[in-house]
Amino acid sequence: MFRDGTGFKRIYIACGYTDLRYGVDGFATIIQNRYSLNPFDKGTLFLFCGRRSDRIKGLLWEGDGFLLLYKRLSDGKFQWPRSMEEMKMMDEEQFHRLMSGFAIESSIKDASPKYIL
Repeated sequence: MFRDGTGFKRIYIACGYTDLRYGVDGFATIIQNRYSLNPFDKGTLFLFCGRRSDRIKGLLWEGDGFLLLYKRLSDGKFQWPRSMEEMKMMDEEQFHRLMSGFAIESSIKDASPKYIL
């Protein structure tokens, strides 16, 4: 379930940096106050990353309590979007890419010709 992203109703990723010293209550407060989302939405996974990109935390409400997830890579870094201070929704494919060490957004850009003949 956790590795491939199946079994989650929704997956959100907090872009930018988040202080990973927070616990369940701190992350739930961030979700409610900063992003105006409901942390008590059963089956919704919220992911956070600090300044060190080798570890992430996740918060999941299971209906009877929170599950706080922590993953630290032994080698490598997560390709975490750092440019925005927003919460983005991810699909299962993006979650799988993130957990596999790839960027969640495509790095392929549209090319436009510089000279018109």
